Amino acid sequence: MIIGVGIDVAEIDRFGEALRRTPALADRLFLDSELLLPSGERRGTASLAARFAAKEAVAKALGAPAGLLWTDCEVYVEESGQPRLRVSGTVAAAAAKRGVRRWHVSLSHDAGVASAMVVAEA
Repeated sequence: MIIGVGIDVAEIDRFGEALRRTPALADRLFLDSELLLPSGERRGTASLAARFAAKEAVAKALGAPAGLLWTDCEVYVEESGQPRLRVSGTVAAAAAKRGVRRWHVSLSHDAGVASAMVVAEA
């Protein structure tokens, strides 16, 4: 059973400008595992914007409860290339309260826009 669906978009250049203007923002939004590629290089702005859109979509799928921490939702990619979500802390508690047992996520970026769709399933 579907508990909630969330979708969000982020303008890549605008998101990149926010990261440049406020250097500490990246650490408030992302875990190190999200910021860095396996090689240790920092992910590109389009990839980070898509991950941010996914976190926004998670909040929407949960009904946008107050008090969620950005870093309590991790967006990662399996070896197959499929994006996944790992939730903890405030996000895990909100998900458990709503009966969410499984997440589905899709990420995309093209034409200067990053997007994400999240489905929360019981």
